[in-house]
Amino acid sequence: MIHKEVPVGVSARHIHLSEEHVEILFGKGYSLTEMKPLSQPGQYAANETVAVVGPKGTFAKVRILGPTRKRTQLEVSRTDAFALGVNAPVRESGDIAGSAGIRLQGPAGEVEIEAGVIVAARHIHFHTSDAERFDIADKQRLRVRIGGDRGLIFENVVARVSEQYALDMHIDTDEANAAGVKNGDTAEIMEKI
Repeated sequence: MIHKEVPVGVSARHIHLSEEHVEILFGKGYSLTEMKPLSQPGQYAANETVAVVGPKGTFAKVRILGPTRKRTQLEVSRTDAFALGVNAPVRESGDIAGSAGIRLQGPAGEVEIEAGVIVAARHIHFHTSDAERFDIADKQRLRVRIGGDRGLIFENVVARVSEQYALDMHIDTDEANAAGVKNGDTAEIMEKI
């Protein structure tokens, strides 16, 4: 048994854009501007937003997270996927092959992505020093408990270990609402599974 506490971050729908798509959506040579830093070092919420248009619905202002990535990826909750009318698989960030596509609209243009819409697998970012302290390896699966009036035990929480990470558990808004949890609450790692 491990019994280690970690902070929880609730991840609302957001998008990571490639440099190419930033330029299509906002104009040649455009660079994202930082609104506020995020829990992970070097990551930030940008001032910019885009509209995402699915077969059934649209979200007019989806926050872009920076910096740019190699491939565009939209992360939504299962509820968001239903509202958009797409079948977004549960995946680890970056694993977008065969996932749903979507249309993106920005002030300078629009782009259709063939794949890139996912429901992010619940995960915990560990700095390598935290992973060593907790005796946890990259990609290990964990059982994590969140207490409170609507407490839940989350299965299959993916450990993501890197020198670039800060200790933080990420769940989406559906999961947070089910557990009655908010940003800054804590969760307890119960065991490796």
